[in-house]
Order: sequence, then C-alpha cells, then structure tokens
Amino acid sequence: MALMITDKCINCDVCEPECPNDAIYMGLEIYEIDPDKCTECVGHYDAPQCRQVCPVDCIPFNPEFVETPEQLMTKFKLLTAVKKANTA
Repeated sequence: MALMITDKCINCDVCEPECPNDAIYMGLEIYEIDPDKCTECVGHYDAPQCRQVCPVDCIPFNPEFVETPEQLMTKFKLLTAVKKANTA
C-alpha cells in the first residue's frame, strides 16, 4: 500500500529528502506522494523513512493503493532498474 500525506502537513521539508524513490514532491499546497513510486521503503529500509521523520504524523497508508509486500518489492525492483538504466 502506498503512503499519502494529509492536510495536517506543515511543509517542514523533512520527508522529501528521506524518500529513496523520489516519490515525495511539493504539491500545490502541501507535499504529496506519487503512489507509483512509493514502496513504503521496501527494498531500502525496514520502515517508511518519511513516517519516521514526520513531526506531525501526517503520513498514513493510502487506502486507494493497497499492495502486498511482494508487490511492493516488485515495484522496488522495477524502480531501481529504471534508476540504474538512467544513470548508465
């Protein structure tokens, strides 16, 4: 399941640099998470890093993007393969 940022976000800028998949970006008013890039840090860390650093606890799971751990790992592998291809 991808994560999402709620309107409790205070735009403190701590979550964006923590995302290893570059899934977090500044939206019109608050930060947002691209569900196509969010793997909940599967493949990188044991826990979602954005949730670890968020001072206002505004990053819940997104119920519209339910994924199994296996699906998240597959997404991680695809994203890292694309990243490697773009840097080669």
